[in-house]
Amino acid sequence: MPIAEVTVIPIGTGSTSLSSYVADMQRVLKTVEGITYELTSMGTIIEGPLQRIFAAVEALHESPFAAGAERVSTSLKIDDRRDKPSTSRGKLESVERKLQIE
Repeated sequence: MPIAEVTVIPIGTGSTSLSSYVADMQRVLKTVEGITYELTSMGTIIEGPLQRIFAAVEALHESPFAAGAERVSTSLKIDDRRDKPSTSRGKLESVERKLQIE
């Protein structure tokens, strides 16, 4: 299953605080079916079918405009592993197991 990391940065908001925009975007994600997501301090991890990830990213990108931002910069990274199932949690557990070996 594809895993994406997306960061959306509203620009031209008149303030350096963006937490209200982030909260709005998390509310938007609740309305996107077929994905799971996790907010991190620097972005959001989204898991699901690629088409649903793209739908979620589009909704996230549009959210700050709806809240009054004049410009939005969105960065997207996708890890699409097709040789075996993959999850964000599984990737972390793999590293944690290797750390225990040392």
